[in-house]
Amino acid sequence: MYAVADRLIVRGAREHNLKGVDIDLPREKMIVFTGLSGSGKSSLAFDTIFAEGQRRYVESLSSYARMFLGQMDKPDVDFIDGLSPAVSIDQKSTNRNPRSTVGTITEVYDYLRLLFARAGTAHCPECDAKIERQTPQQIVDQVLDMEEGLKFQVLAPVVRTRKGEFVDLFADLAAQGYSRVRVDGEVHQLTNPPKLEKQIKHDIEVVVDRLQVKASQKQRLTDSIETALKLADGVVALEFVDTGDIRRFSEKMACPNGHTLSVEELEPRAFSFNSPYGACPTCDGLGTKQEVDVDLIIPDPDAALNAAIQPWTSSPNSKYFDKLIEGFAESIGVDPKAPYSSLSAANKKKVLYGSKEVVSVRYKNRYGRVRNWSAPFEGVIPFLHRKSDETESAWSKERYQSYMREVPCDSCGGARLKPEILSVRLASSEGEKSIAGLTDLSIKDAAQFLTTLQLNAREQIIAGAVLKEINARLKFLLDVGLEYLTLSRSAGTLSGGEAQRIRLATQIGSGLAGVLYVLDEPSIGLHQRDNQRLIKTLQRLKEIGNTLIVVEHDEDTIKAADWLVDIGPKAGEYGGEVVYQGEPAGILECDESLTGAYLSGRRVLGVPDERRALDPERMLKVVGARENNLDDIDVEIPLGILTCVTGVSGSGKSTLINRILATTLANELNGARQVPGRAKRVEGLEHLDKLVQVDQSPIGRTPRSNPATYTGVFDKIRNLFAETTEAKVRGYKPGRFSFNTKGGRCEACHGDGTLKIEMNFLPDVYVPCEVCNGARYNRETLEVHYKGKNIAEVLDMPISEAAEFFEPITSIHRYLNTLVEVGLGYVRLGQSATTLSGGEAQRVKLASELQKRSKGRTIYILDEPTTGLHFEDIRKLMLVIQGLVDKGNSVVVIEHNLDVIKAADWVIDMGPEGGSGGGRVVAVGTPEHVASVVGSHTGTFLRDLL
Repeated sequence: MYAVADRLIVRGAREHNLKGVDIDLPREKMIVFTGLSGSGKSSLAFDTIFAEGQRRYVESLSSYARMFLGQMDKPDVDFIDGLSPAVSIDQKSTNRNPRSTVGTITEVYDYLRLLFARAGTAHCPECDAKIERQTPQQIVDQVLDMEEGLKFQVLAPVVRTRKGEFVDLFADLAAQGYSRVRVDGEVHQLTNPPKLEKQIKHDIEVVVDRLQVKASQKQRLTDSIETALKLADGVVALEFVDTGDIRRFSEKMACPNGHTLSVEELEPRAFSFNSPYGACPTCDGLGTKQEVDVDLIIPDPDAALNAAIQPWTSSPNSKYFDKLIEGFAESIGVDPKAPYSSLSAANKKKVLYGSKEVVSVRYKNRYGRVRNWSAPFEGVIPFLHRKSDETESAWSKERYQSYMREVPCDSCGGARLKPEILSVRLASSEGEKSIAGLTDLSIKDAAQFLTTLQLNAREQIIAGAVLKEINARLKFLLDVGLEYLTLSRSAGTLSGGEAQRIRLATQIGSGLAGVLYVLDEPSIGLHQRDNQRLIKTLQRLKEIGNTLIVVEHDEDTIKAADWLVDIGPKAGEYGGEVVYQGEPAGILECDESLTGAYLSGRRVLGVPDERRALDPERMLKVVGARENNLDDIDVEIPLGILTCVTGVSGSGKSTLINRILATTLANELNGARQVPGRAKRVEGLEHLDKLVQVDQSPIGRTPRSNPATYTGVFDKIRNLFAETTEAKVRGYKPGRFSFNTKGGRCEACHGDGTLKIEMNFLPDVYVPCEVCNGARYNRETLEVHYKGKNIAEVLDMPISEAAEFFEPITSIHRYLNTLVEVGLGYVRLGQSATTLSGGEAQRVKLASELQKRSKGRTIYILDEPTTGLHFEDIRKLMLVIQGLVDKGNSVVVIEHNLDVIKAADWVIDMGPEGGSGGGRVVAVGTPEHVASVVGSHTGTFLRDLL
């Protein structure tokens, strides 16, 4: 055992379903918490140990800081001793800001900006010549080469986008004899300088001289240029009076061929797409723009002109647009009932982009009044852009933008930066790269590029320390299995597992010691091949002096732990106890532990006795898939069976199934309007009539959403309460039992049960409402009971208990029983959607879809449905999935879990590697066949299980 000083001691933990847990954990070790979903692992790890660590940290701050942070509730625990500063790395806090990238999150981009600013070579964007420094004489010669007689003023930019009042600066300039300054574009006399706002950024330029382009004024021009360069630290600007154009010159950097673009001294901020100094002015550094997609506007070109334009025919004002199209058709001399496809190319262009022909429209407005209107025809595309920009309604903006797609910016091509910044390059033995070109490489290729840089002796001294930091961070990203990502990848497109592993790599890079790290299933989304690399990373974090608590179901991670805690024995109210704690080997002998039963082989997730045969006549075929890293591949997906799509992270699974197949099916079968990934076509759609796509996105983004509302069972429960004698006596209708409408809800919190506290620079915090104590309803509504329980008590029941409670009511029991079947019996019926994990949200959606009747022509697409599931929960889930296939439906699952893969009828293995090394089909066939394919990483691990 460990000495007392080396232990983290928890006594009497009762948070959520925990039953007075007492536990001693070794410090500076890797501890794994495991157990069934809902057994209490997260309650102990996050809501007790981490929450108390965070609370103690806040209490250690000054009273001034605590005023902003608010009072944090103490977890329901008697005491915790031996607690270190705690850091949580979970899956829910992924940054969705479009300006955040893998590079910015990991701080690699910050070091790259410094590297390019100090060691990069600038080139002219127009002629690609190396940019040289300009002497005052060169600047004068360029000015004298201009058209004679041009009037201009010589400006010295002494302040560029800096906050302040600059009173002393104005006084100093006046004392030096200058009479005029240009402030934020306006010229002022220094005898009466402007009063500036202290908190606003300003540009201030001294007017050094006013001149004309004349050879006779060469000496005066030279003196003025030299004065301006001295005043503004090597920069001078010339403003041409007649045109208002401004040309900047730098004593430090300029094109030798005289091109007008002059680059000032390179600074790290110039390479930031989040700074006005570097960001592309067209897209403001986003790299993309919204462009109207003609295929979404006119989904059926063979439809009549007056029925073909989707945004107008589906509009609430469709009658007005009918008249508008009739008037337009008359103006160009075509029949409004003629097919759109029969129009000439010129007339199609007018429909889309507008025309000068005046259209007269006579229509009735919503009040029944007849109105006449005449104007040039605007065109559908300008109309959508205008309405999207003008509307203040989020719903309307979403509607207009549903006809648009994101495309790379025309100016920067998606690189986010100004052309003069993109012309700064680093040279290596593999060629030259700009900062955008380098970040577009995979992390693996970027690391290789940086090891072959060609730097002179001076540059090596300057770049040495920076390269050391960059290479160290890239190595950490490689160690956690993310070599296929690019540094330019937007944070919003990362999966929960990828985002968590990036934060894990960042923490290792920080080099902190003596910290308690609490991690939530870091192996999510990771192929078995990469598991050992992740485990080595976790062990490295431990070895530098940290304690790790890892909530995990993965067998390899459990076996690699120094200390194992199994919470159970079951989920919800039947869990909350420590079933086993000790070294991992000991759990194999623990009869009470379900985890031990699976690890020891007493229980197994078996292989089917017989796999379903595929029908060659019922196939989906994706032809010519080339989105992202897909290598123009053709893939056949059998229908009527369970198909698993596998492969290492980044191999192209999600791109093929979600971006191409699911999006195409959603458009064709469900009437969606989405832009699918690039592929020639998808064949075999006639075999299906419905798509059900179940992913891990939240079922709602506020505490108002919960499993009861999402599945629709709450409507039936409200109806049941409205039928009680007490409700009828009081005249209560079903609406009285809704927490979304006035009447029955608590008005203090508007039925949320919680109040949102804005935390300024921290995430918002939700605290229980003091009036209803979180019940959501007012006192009168809570006086109505069904079988001894009020509506709030019913919502607070675990779903398994609610299923028993409502067993006689078939319509309600059926919904609840399905939730139990997919392993959600421990979740409370009214549990806030914001507290559900990605895996739980996915299973709520799956249960909701299972309630709907299927004709056997439905395809279900599931994205890693075993996320967050224990072996026993996976067994239950597989029974549900196999049941769907037995009814004649098709199920396609993207999955890494070998227990699911070995139970599939058909496997499509992508790879062989991630990123540019993937995008191809490595193996196709039964699990037995894939296991025999030499080049398949999935097959290698399947061999031991079959």
